[in-house]
Amino acid sequence: MKKIVLSSPILTILPAIALIPVLGGVLSGMHDGGLPVLSQFFTASLHPSLEPTVLQSAFKGLQITIATALLSWTISTFGGLFLGLLGSNIFWSSFNLNKRIPIFIRRFLAVPRSIHELIWGLLLLQIFGINPWVAILAICIPYSCLVARVFSDQIDNLDPSALIAIRQSGSGPIAALTTSLLPPIIPVINSYCGYRLECALRGATMLGLFGLGGIGTELNLTLQSLEFQEMWTSLWMLGVVMFFLETILTWWRRNPSSPHQSERNFLISIGIMLATVGISFIWLKSLDINLLSSLKWHSINLPTLTEIKNAFYELPWINLIWSTTVMTLLAAGISIGTPALGMMLWPTRTGGVIQSCIWSLLRLIPAPLSALLLLLCTSPNISVAALALGLHNLGVMGRFLKEGISHQSNNIYIALRTAGSGNRMAWLYGQLSLQSTSYLAYSAYRTDVLMRETAVVGVVGGVGLGWQLQESLSSFNWAQVFLVTATYSTLTLIGESMSESSREFWFKPLGNIPNHSLKPGS
Repeated sequence: MKKIVLSSPILTILPAIALIPVLGGVLSGMHDGGLPVLSQFFTASLHPSLEPTVLQSAFKGLQITIATALLSWTISTFGGLFLGLLGSNIFWSSFNLNKRIPIFIRRFLAVPRSIHELIWGLLLLQIFGINPWVAILAICIPYSCLVARVFSDQIDNLDPSALIAIRQSGSGPIAALTTSLLPPIIPVINSYCGYRLECALRGATMLGLFGLGGIGTELNLTLQSLEFQEMWTSLWMLGVVMFFLETILTWWRRNPSSPHQSERNFLISIGIMLATVGISFIWLKSLDINLLSSLKWHSINLPTLTEIKNAFYELPWINLIWSTTVMTLLAAGISIGTPALGMMLWPTRTGGVIQSCIWSLLRLIPAPLSALLLLLCTSPNISVAALALGLHNLGVMGRFLKEGISHQSNNIYIALRTAGSGNRMAWLYGQLSLQSTSYLAYSAYRTDVLMRETAVVGVVGGVGLGWQLQESLSSFNWAQVFLVTATYSTLTLIGESMSESSREFWFKPLGNIPNHSLKPGS
């Protein structure tokens, strides 16, 4: 009996089966009390408030979010590039130093990278109180380590023959590194760091939902008062900014350039980021936010070993880890399989345009906001958290899949259509088939990101480690905070290891494909 092997296009669509248990769980807790409110929310999107005071307040919040994101992005980019260089094997080999040093640096940076910016924000909020630097640091800490990881991997994947030749000619290590490694790594820096700006804008918005200022705080306040017209004023403003940002970054990444132009673009990028620091300080100062004011340290009582031991026995670890893992897998199934399924069922040009609009809307609405809206008409459970998280990431995955398909040849699709194949089957095996391996590889990485993001919806949905972390912080139980954070970090690092193995497996048939094509991010 022959073993049944599923093709990669089928494996791309198969995760959408997660919709069945998730929708079942949401519907089982459904009540009609919040349906009128939910209807008002979607109706308000067609006529947002245009009152001058609302527009002024939303515009001010948007400026705070943009300035915070720009400053966080600049600091984390420079910090990540520096740490990434220190974490590369080639750098230390050039100085003939111990090769264990970069391994130690990478292992050290893995811990702050594995903790979501929301968790950093909640922790720093307890230490420094309400301060604009809390949101900036909460983004900078994990983002710097993420950039460092990608940058060090890209450096170590380069051909070292040029560096060896320059060193043997008598050149110093710094000059040799700059001459041999900088030109080929510049396109990666330009592409990836631009993508991190999108993530920083979303991160700054999400942190605002938890009281750290900006447009997110406006969204939270309007949701609490059920002023949906005012909420959509902020959402549409944010959507316009994200649209223009995505358009500019897409043009920047697609713009073909020679090595000389790449170096010029790199210098332009450095100049823009340096100018961004000063602009952000001045911009926030004009909005009555003074970043030069000193941080006030609120001392916390560090837990003793006895308190940590007692906290370990107090918490329901099996339930917390199980619910977080299930939430991650269900959200991953929704976000990975649904875009491919939707495009297969509606493969026309009109269907593509409508689905792209839906994906843009899903990327616009933060996952915590989606969870809060769902809780208006259903009870808190894993399905609500998984659906909210899956819908937001569905927009990200849909955009990635469509961009990949748009850059590939249509010859196989045209041949299948000419041979009499139906439109759906021709799309499945003529377009999705060519992109499925790369898409599955990126999906493995996205699942790793989803593990971090469970903290976001867990706080709102009342389930998982994210909810427990919020409860422990509210009661100032630092022993539980330490244990929950350490557990989150451990689970994320395990997920990273598994996703790396999955990407290597899926990319094996394609040969040596650069890692930056995966566009790692939050």
